[in-house]
Amino acid sequence: MKLSTEPDYLQPYADAARVHGGDFASLLWASPRTQAARFHAMRRMVTFHQRSILDVGCGRADFFDYLLAVGDRPDHYTGIEAVPDLAMIAAGKKYPDYLILQADFIVQPARLFTGAEVIVVCGALNTLGDDLFFEVLNNVAHTGTDELIFNFLSSPYLAGRNYLHWRRPEVVEKFCSNLGAVEILEDYLEGDCTVRIEF
Repeated sequence: MKLSTEPDYLQPYADAARVHGGDFASLLWASPRTQAARFHAMRRMVTFHQRSILDVGCGRADFFDYLLAVGDRPDHYTGIEAVPDLAMIAAGKKYPDYLILQADFIVQPARLFTGAEVIVVCGALNTLGDDLFFEVLNNVAHTGTDELIFNFLSSPYLAGRNYLHWRRPEVVEKFCSNLGAVEILEDYLEGDCTVRIEF
């Protein structure tokens, strides 16, 4: 019986945070290695250095740490995170031109309108059903951003939990092609796909 008031797509993260707080396990990634593989794939497709970035569902802002580590410091970084334990870890990092917003980007889509040149969604779409998944992409397309880069589970291979959703790349590509110019990358991690849309 569900006792929490969290929406279904946030429930797995909220449950993990009750056990692990702001630790890596609350991000629901299989390992730091698979997280890094996704970060590297995005960096192959988009230039982040000296650009303004919105990281949607940023967790602990690990992507920002990754960019610093590889020498691709953004001009400005904004992260949105709904899970309080994760948002608190992200907000505890004190950098200039760095901001963390604790908000649910599904319930509050206006939070996507930050003026960022690049919007990143890494992992935050994996607990969404089809309606919300495509709604988020459509919402981002109307923010005025230059580029969106996101990843999703593209086969049952990595979608081994009942709260995870996967989609066929050709279905996602067809939808995205109505929003802008599309580029797809699938060679970095079996069962995962990264999409870049230039608006």
